Amino acid sequence: MKSSRRSILILLLVACICLSLALVALAQTGRPPQALPQLLEFDRKFCPVCKASERVILAVKDAFPGQFVVTKLYIDEAEPLFRRYKVAIVPTQVFLDPNGKEVYRHEGVFKTPDLVDKLRELKFIRD
Repeated sequence: MKSSRRSILILLLVACICLSLALVALAQTGRPPQALPQLLEFDRKFCPVCKASERVILAVKDAFPGQFVVTKLYIDEAEPLFRRYKVAIVPTQVFLDPNGKEVYRHEGVFKTPDLVDKLRELKFIRD
């Protein structure tokens, strides 16, 4: 019985320490962490045009690390999202702001400079 109470006391103490550290970190930043904009890439797994699109998007994402999130979605794994976003052809890119609101959509393969320009225009990336 005593060891059970001791274990509970230790767990509570550890939880309090973790909560304290989190609150200190939040107080130092002054605000909670901000969500990133997201690019949804709708594809088919064995589509060569989709693979070309993926290469462009991932190269741009790597050139601007930590500024936006890329989520790959395949029709056979994410059919409800294809319906939700009314995706008719692949590849399709849907751009979501940090609040999850669709702000732009593109069908086909982007050229790298065009994708960078669009991401700058939407304020997804900065130099």
